[in-house]
Amino acid sequence: MTDPAKHTKARILIILGMVLLLPLAIGMQMIRIQLFEGNALRALWNAQALDVIPVPAQRGQILDARGRIMVSNTVTYSLAIDPLVPNTQPSHIAEILDTLSAYTGRPAATYRSRIQQAPRGSRYIMLERSISRPAYLAIKSLRYRNTILEEDYRRRYNYESLASHVLGYVNHEARGQMGLESEYERLLRGTDGEQQVQRDRMGRIRSMVGAPRRQPVNGYTLKTTIDAHIQAIAEEELREGVIRTRSAYGSVVIVDPRSGAVRAMANYPTFNPNDLRADESANRRNFAISDMIEPGSTFKLVTAVAAVEQQKVTLDEIFETPENGVRIIHGQAMRDHNPLGTLSFENAIKKSSNIATAEVAMRIPRETFFQYARNMGFGTPTGIDLSFEEAGRMQRPYQWSAVTLPWMSIGYEVQVTPLQMVMAYAAFANNGRLMRPYIVDEILDASGNVVEKQDPVTIRTAIQPETIATLMPAFEGVVTEDGTAQFASIEGITIGGKTGTAQKFIDGRYQTRYRASFIGFYPTDEPRYVVMVLLDEPRTSIFGGFVSGPIFRQITSRIMGLDEHLQREIVEEIESAPLAHVPQLRGMSAEGAMQTLNELGLRYTTVGEGRIVTEQSPVAGPSAQTSLRVTLTLGEAPVLADENTVRNEVPELRGMSMRQAVLALTNAGYTVQQIGSGTVYAQFPAAGAVYGHGREVTVRGRARSMTTLATAQSGGQP
Repeated sequence: MTDPAKHTKARILIILGMVLLLPLAIGMQMIRIQLFEGNALRALWNAQALDVIPVPAQRGQILDARGRIMVSNTVTYSLAIDPLVPNTQPSHIAEILDTLSAYTGRPAATYRSRIQQAPRGSRYIMLERSISRPAYLAIKSLRYRNTILEEDYRRRYNYESLASHVLGYVNHEARGQMGLESEYERLLRGTDGEQQVQRDRMGRIRSMVGAPRRQPVNGYTLKTTIDAHIQAIAEEELREGVIRTRSAYGSVVIVDPRSGAVRAMANYPTFNPNDLRADESANRRNFAISDMIEPGSTFKLVTAVAAVEQQKVTLDEIFETPENGVRIIHGQAMRDHNPLGTLSFENAIKKSSNIATAEVAMRIPRETFFQYARNMGFGTPTGIDLSFEEAGRMQRPYQWSAVTLPWMSIGYEVQVTPLQMVMAYAAFANNGRLMRPYIVDEILDASGNVVEKQDPVTIRTAIQPETIATLMPAFEGVVTEDGTAQFASIEGITIGGKTGTAQKFIDGRYQTRYRASFIGFYPTDEPRYVVMVLLDEPRTSIFGGFVSGPIFRQITSRIMGLDEHLQREIVEEIESAPLAHVPQLRGMSAEGAMQTLNELGLRYTTVGEGRIVTEQSPVAGPSAQTSLRVTLTLGEAPVLADENTVRNEVPELRGMSMRQAVLALTNAGYTVQQIGSGTVYAQFPAAGAVYGHGREVTVRGRARSMTTLATAQSGGQP
C-alpha cells in the first residue's frame, strides 16, 4: 500500500521544480531572442512603424488676361527639431535657436525650455508652427540634419471678391468646388508627392530627418481671358446699379464677339472666396450661366433675323397697331408698352413693338423659327469652360400651342441663360459667326511655358452677313433718342443693341415682377465688345432701357478709357472731325489760324498784312472739303482789353483731373466740351495751339483704376 505522505511530497517537489524551471526557461528564451533574433525582430518592428504620407502639390495659379495674379497660394512654414540625430552638438542647437529667435523676437531660452520639457527620447519637438519665409530660408541655409522644416499651403484670392463667380473656390481639402477651380481641378491640383514618416503605438505620425521623399509635381497655371480692370469696372457699376434700382440681383457679361473670349462676368450680390462664412451660400451662384430666364424683347433678334432671311418682311413695311396698344391673338392679349400706332418694321425694332413683332413671326413656319433659334445657340449649352452651366429650355415645335410662336417671338415660352443671349448678339456683331465662349486662354507649366493655347472656335454661321447689313440700322436705332435705349447712348461711338423687359412666371402664373435687360455691342462698324446688363426685379422702373441702359453706358464709358484701340479711334475722330469743316478763324491771330489749318490738313492763302484774321473764305461751316483752299484776310484789329486772351495758347491738359482741366480752360477764356470723366487723356486742339477767345476746347476723360485694384496690386501680391 502506497504511503500517502510520500505521494503528496513527490507531487509538491514536482510542482516546485516546475515553478523553478519556468523563470529559467523564460530567461533562456529572452537571451536567445536578444542574441540570435533581436536584429531581425527590430527590423520587423521598424518596418511596421514606418508609413508614407502624401506631400501635397502646390496648386496652380490663375492669371488674368494681362498676367495679373488673381489666385495664388500662401505658404506657412513650421519648424521642429530632432535632438537625437547622430553627431548633433549643443552648439548646433544653440545656433538654430538663436537664428529662430532673431526672426520671431522670442528669447532662445523659450525654445530651449520646450526641448528640455519634451518627453525623453522625443525625436519631433515642435518649436514654431508659423514662421516667416526669411526665417525659413535662414534656418534652411544652416543645413543641420536635426531641423525639420515643413510647408503648408492655403489658397489665396488676391483681389478678394473680384471675379469670384468665375474663379470659384476650394474646400478644406483644397479641391475646387465651382468655377475654374472646379472645371480645371485636375490641371490645377498637380500630383502629390510622398514622404516616409514614423508612426508610434498610438498611431501618431512623426517626421524623420533624412527620410525618403518623392517631390510633388505642382499644378498648371491658368491664364484667363478676364481683364481684371474691366471685371472691376463691371462689378462696381453693377453693384451701384443694383443698389440704385433696388433690384434683387444683377448680372453683367462682357464678351469679345470676334473670338468668344469672356472679358468680364459679374454678379451682385457676390461673395469673398477667402472667407466663405461671411456671405450667404446663395450668393455663390453664377446667375450668368446658371439662371434660366424668359428673356423678353432681347429675343426679338431671332424673330428679326428669321423674318428677313425668309423674306417675310422688309424694314420699311408698315404695321398698324391698335390705338389702345392691345391685340387679341388666339384669345390672349398681346400688349405694347405704349400705344405705338403706325410704324415701320425698323421702328418696330427701335421702339420694341410686341404686336408688330408677333405679326411678323406668325408668317414664319414654326419649324423654321425653331431652327433659327437653335442655330443662334438657344436650347443647348454654349460650351463655356465653367461648371454648372444650364442649357436653357425650348420646346420642340410639335409641343407648341397656338400662342407659342407669337409669344416666343417676343421672348416668352422659352428659357435662356444670360450667356446664351450675349453669344447670340455676339454672332450678330461678328458677321454672323457664332463662337464658343471661353475663359481660359493658355495653360502654363511651372516654368511659364505654354502647354496649351485655346484658339477661337466657330460653332456655325448662324446669320447671313447680308441680313446683318439690313438689320444693323434698326438695332443702331434702338440706342438713339427715339429708341428704347436712349440712356445707353454715348457721344462719339455708334452702339447697336436691344432692350428687354420680361414678366416673371412664378407658381404657375405671370406675376407683376419683372426682369429688365439691355444688350449692346460697339463700335458697330467693327464690334469689339458685347455687353449685357440684367437686373432682377428692379423697383425704380421695369424697362431695360431705363434701368439697365445707364449701367451699360457707365461700363462702356470706362472701358473706352482702357481700350487703346478705342482711344485711338476716339482721338482720331476728334482730330479728324473738323476736316469736313472750316473752323471759325476770324479774330484769331494770323499765326494761330495758320497753325490750326495746318493741323487740320487744310490749304490756305493769306491776303494783306497784319496780325489778326479779319475775314475768311469760305466762312466757317460744314461745307468745306480738304481739297478747298481757305483764304485768310489779315489786318490790324483794334487793341481790346482781352487781346491777350484772344492770342492765348491752349494749355496742356492731359493728366489733369477733369475738374482741373475745366477750371484751367474757363480761366483762359475758352468754353469746354466735356466727354467722360476722371483724368484727361485727349484734347482738341493740342496743347500750344493759339485759339480764339470763346472758342470751344474738347477734352476727353477716363476714370482712373479702381481703388480695389490699386490697393490689391500694391499690397496684395504674394
